[in-house]
Amino acid sequence: MKHELKLYCEKSRLSELRTFITEVLSTTDLNDISQNQLILAVEEVCANLIIHSHDCNPHSFISLKVRLNDDNIVFEIRDSGKAFNLKKYKSPEVNSVVKEKRKGGLGLLLVRKIMDKIEFETNHSINTCRLIKKLNSK
Repeated sequence: MKHELKLYCEKSRLSELRTFITEVLSTTDLNDISQNQLILAVEEVCANLIIHSHDCNPHSFISLKVRLNDDNIVFEIRDSGKAFNLKKYKSPEVNSVVKEKRKGGLGLLLVRKIMDKIEFETNHSINTCRLIKKLNSK
């Protein structure tokens, strides 16, 4: 089953994103903790795109497709902003973030911990990030 959302690049739209993902995941057998982890991961990637790739431009948008399969869930995020390859991103050391009292820097580390696989590609001016979470086999 596939679900789609067009999200304009304003931080205030992130609540719309959370609502959308919550509704999609409510049709699965995932427990609340797993659902909230997935919401957190997708929201982190989308927030970074909105803020850093699109400079919160309300005329720009990103699209999110969620595919629910028997063995996994695929979140496909597409945009035409400045490309950012999450796979090549080197996460900071947690200790250095704490020591320097930085406010950010750990979100993408969480995305990597939560998701089982991350794919990134750019085709012409379209960037695609796929976040894949395997489902437990019954």
